[in-house]
Amino acid sequence: MTCPKKTVSNGGDLIFRETLVEIRMSANDNADRLSVIEHRMPCGEAPPLHIHRTEDEVFYVLRGTMRFEVGGAIITAGAGDVVMAPKGTPHRFIVTSEDGAHCLTIMKGGDFETVIREVSRPAHPLEIYARASGPADDAATLIASLARNNIDVIGPPLAA
Repeated sequence: MTCPKKTVSNGGDLIFRETLVEIRMSANDNADRLSVIEHRMPCGEAPPLHIHRTEDEVFYVLRGTMRFEVGGAIITAGAGDVVMAPKGTPHRFIVTSEDGAHCLTIMKGGDFETVIREVSRPAHPLEIYARASGPADDAATLIASLARNNIDVIGPPLAA
C-alpha cells in the first residue's frame, strides 16, 4: 500500500495524531452528551487496539476505505457504511484507500472528545498536513489522556 501522508485543512480543525478532526457537535452542548466528530485521515492511519469503557463508538464512512477489527471480526467499510464498536469491545482500524478516508464518529459521553481536545493542536486553514510532531505523537501523553478518559490501549495498530 502506497500512502501519501498529507491532508488539507478547511480551517476550524484540530490535528490529532495524523488526522484532521473537527468537533461538529460537542457533548457539552446537548443534554444527551452526544459527540459528532469529523475525521479526515491519511492512508495508513491506524490507532492501536483499544477499548472504550463507557462509550459506544459509531463510525460512518463518508469517503475512502477502512478495514476494522471489532471484537476479533474483520470488517471492510467504504462510503456509506456504518461500523459499531460497542463499549467494552476491543477495536482498531486502518485506512486502506490511497487518498485517505473521511468519516464521522458518533459517541455519547464525551470521553473521546476530551482526549482530542487535550492532545491535539489547531490546524491552520488550508494547511497541508504531513507528518509533524505534536502532543498526540508523544505516546506517554496520549496514553495518559486516554486512561483518564476511560479508554484503554491494549494492543498494537492493525497491520496493513
